[in-house]
Formats: sequence, C-alpha cells, structure tokens
Amino acid sequence: MEKREDLKSILPFLPLKLRSSSLVWPPSVVEALNSLSQGPLHSNVDSGEVLFIAISDIRSSLSLPNSSIAYSASHGFALFLDDLLPRAAAAKWFRVVVPYLATLLLKLPSLLETHYESADGGVLRGVKTGLRLLESQESGIIFLSQELIGALLACALFCLFPTNNRGAKRLPMINFDHLFACLHDHYEEVENKLKCIVHYFGRICSSMPLGYVSFERKVLSLECTPSCIPYPKEKNWSQSNISLCHIVITVSGLIEDQSREAIEVDFANMYLGGGALVRGCVQEEIRFMINPELIAGMLFLPCMTDNEAVEIVGTERFSSYTGYASSFRFNGDYVDKKDMDVLGRRKTRIVAIDALCSPGKSQYRPECLLREINKAFCGFMDQFKCHQYQQFLKDDGLLGLQHDQNVKDSGGRSIVNLLSLGHTSTSSQETEETSENQLIRREGHSHQPLDNQHEIGVVTGNWGCGAFGGDPQLKAMLQWIAASQALRPFILYCTFGLEALQMLDQVTQWIVSHQWTVGELWNVLVEYSSQRSRGETRVGFFNWILPSLCSRDAMLNNSYDD
Repeated sequence: MEKREDLKSILPFLPLKLRSSSLVWPPSVVEALNSLSQGPLHSNVDSGEVLFIAISDIRSSLSLPNSSIAYSASHGFALFLDDLLPRAAAAKWFRVVVPYLATLLLKLPSLLETHYESADGGVLRGVKTGLRLLESQESGIIFLSQELIGALLACALFCLFPTNNRGAKRLPMINFDHLFACLHDHYEEVENKLKCIVHYFGRICSSMPLGYVSFERKVLSLECTPSCIPYPKEKNWSQSNISLCHIVITVSGLIEDQSREAIEVDFANMYLGGGALVRGCVQEEIRFMINPELIAGMLFLPCMTDNEAVEIVGTERFSSYTGYASSFRFNGDYVDKKDMDVLGRRKTRIVAIDALCSPGKSQYRPECLLREINKAFCGFMDQFKCHQYQQFLKDDGLLGLQHDQNVKDSGGRSIVNLLSLGHTSTSSQETEETSENQLIRREGHSHQPLDNQHEIGVVTGNWGCGAFGGDPQLKAMLQWIAASQALRPFILYCTFGLEALQMLDQVTQWIVSHQWTVGELWNVLVEYSSQRSRGETRVGFFNWILPSLCSRDAMLNNSYDD
C-alpha cells in the first residue's frame, strides 16, 4: 500500500509508464536506448548535435512537447560537446559514457522497483523512506541509492522529466536543457559547471558508487502537536537560559573543506538548488556542481516555506574547483575520503536554509529576526534530540520547562541536564547514548545510533548576505544563537575575509568570557535591531555593542575597586 501511495505521488513527474503494476519505458524508448547503448558505430551518435536529435526523438516517444524544452538547448549541446570539450574527452564521452548512460536508463524501472521493495523495511525499519513527492509542511525522509540517483540524473541530462505540472507543485526545474541553453550568454562559468556534470557521469561510468543518500524535509510545526517541534515565538528566545555553544572563527578555507564533523550550511534558495541548472554560480550552485547528487532532491522537494529546511546526508564530492561566480572553474577530479555511516551514507551533512532575499531595512524588524532565527534553528535541529526538544518545548512553546529543574524524563533524569549534553563538557556520555537509544526504540527504529550525534556541530558562513543582501554581522549572531539552541556542540564560522566581520572574533570572545546565554544575546540583538529600524543608529552591530561592552566592563571594575 505504501509503495502504491509513494509511486502515485511521484509518477506524474517521472518519464516512465505504469503497466500491470510495473514501471516500464515505452517500447520505442527501449529501442532508442538500446541503440545508444551499443555505441556510436551502431547509433551514429557521435556529436552533440546528433545526440540532441536522439534526445528529441526519445522525448517525442514520451509525448513531451517541444515547447517545454529551452530555446537554444540544441545549440548548447552542440557547442559544449563538439567545440568546448577537449577532443579526447569528447571521444570518450560518445564512445563510452553515452552508451553507459543509455544502459543505466534502461535499468531505471528495475532500480525503482528494487528501491520500493526495500524502502519501507530496509534502512530504517518503521520509517517511510520511499521516493515520493515530499510536499511542503510534510516532514519526512527519502533514501536513494547512488546508482538510482545516477539514473535519475541521466534522465535530467537527456531532458526526459515531464515539466508541465511542476510549476503547480512549486517544484524547481530538473532537466538540464536550460543549463546548456545558457552557454551563449554566460560562457565560462556555465561551461565549467557543465564540465563538473560531465566529469560526474564519467566517474560513475568507470565505477558506480554503492552508497546511499538521504533527503529530509525538516518542519517546525505551526500547530502544537505531541509529535512535532513547534515554531518558536519571540518570547521563547528571549527567555532561553541555554549557554552559547563554542564558536570558532576562520577567515580562510571553504565550508566543504572543513574536516570537523558538522552540518555544512547551504546558503539556499527557497527552491532547492537555486540557479544550479541555469546561470547561477554562487555558493549553493557551486555545491550542487561538485556534489551533483544533490540535484536529485530537486525532482521531489517543492520549495521551502519559512518554517522548513532540507537536510541531505551522504552525497559524494566528485570535482575540485577554483573561483566563485564568474571566476568559477572546474579544476579536475576530487576523491571523496569521507567515512560512511551505518546506513551506507557518507558523513557529509548538508542543510539547505533559505534567507530573506533583499530584506533591506526590514531585516531589523522583530518578525524578520524571528523568521531568520527559526529558519536557522530548523536547519540546525538534531533529530536524535527530538524527544529532548519535545520536552523542552512543552507547554509554553520553546522554553516552557527550562526553569523547572525538577522536571524529569521517562528515565528519571533532569531534562535540563539532558539538554546540556552535546554542547558542554560532560562526564556522562552514557546518559546521552541511553537517551538516543530510547528515542530510537520509541520511534520504531531497530538500528543503533548512527554516530556520536552530540559531537556534530555546524559549519557555516555569510548566510543570506552577498546576493541576498543580508547584514553579515546580524546573520552571524543569529546563526550562533540558533546553533546553541539546537544543542550543537560548536559552530565553525567562515568569514571568507569579509571586512564587515573583522571584529567577529573580538566580539564573540567578549560574549563568551561573560558567559552570556542564548536569551541574553538575543535580547541585545533585538534592542540593536529596534534602534536600527527606528533610525536611532546607523552603525553595524559590532560597533554598536563594543562601546557598551567596554563601558559595562569598566563599571564592573570600578565596583570591584570600591
């Protein structure tokens, strides 16, 4: 039953047909793919121009209208594969890679059948993990094998996904036709994005990876229900007594290159992937090019609303690169050496959170501050602490129990003590592991805890700044607060040398030395934002707060002298 429901939701967005309860390609498509699989001597597909003609014929067999493919896509295929790709690489592409991809596409029906057979009783017993449309406000998780992802991305390369009803479901584009069509106007960065894609297909052709990738929609519930984490209110943040987590500032290095085990923040568009498959080439788009398996999520994840985030675990990195935006360049192969977890996923955890776009002065308003802090909190939440959050959020929203030191969990331990685990030093690691095991049993999971979840921090940077126009000092503080409230042990902040954040280390050191809580920093941030919104100050948060910090220290020192 669950398989049929999952398949029913995603089938309109797949190029396959359902016949006698089985997924199939139409006979004419099977014939065309069989021809391609036998190589250019049989299919005569030995150039980008001819490949696009073959793709168009397959699309016609699937009754996909010509109007749904990007204008100039045919020229883009010819330009890239016949002129821009080095001759030796192009020869290998048509002789080896295209036949392999055709064979992989022929396997797609059986890969999906195998996927659905194992989805609801395999990696997470009792948890629905099958491929389906994961609608907005529907928290859930999908597990896909890397081989199935490869086949889905081959569909995207051949532009075989139906597009007529994606807009109604607020789904991002998934076919690669617009990316090829952009070659003329945005030459070098788009060319290098395509080089990453071609390199990915060449890699899986030579050695198909055998791991898994999970795609999870995380939701802060707008209604208080026993099984959900509610959307926090402003007073909840204001009253928080949670300690601020450890913060490390680095001016160099990239989020994806950090070695510490952590959630890596994707500065996302509300539509997952943003401009990855068009002309965009900033942080999110680059990540989707070097980890192309991320693109698969664009098939079934509608756009995020204010109370949602998407966490993707297990994608493999295939490409090295240099530059950013117009200077982005493919820089050869990358061998991903990340360890695997017990579910067969690489320990690469990427969370997509979208910031307010071009908020201007409105970003200092209370409702905007709340929106951004809750968006980050949703992304940073640790699902293994779900039970702790539920206890923590009981009664009065986010912080209803934190002042009651006598509230106990089902094992008789103080909830406050449990909440402190994971971001402060403790000699009771066994308590954390016991709590996680209880949660797993309560949720019906049969496996042991995936990893030492309490050790997983957050690696981020100037989220919502740059093209989105956010205040980097404000966003840095909000992310630190959110990571702390999510009980993450640390946040590693990459400033990328941004001048506005030169004093970030100085400010955070002072705050840490005075042992501020989440609530105290939030309240100071709200006061600054209120003054900024009313036009009472025009200086940045750091210049605004440092004089008050220094004067506060001076007053304390004078009182001690007296």
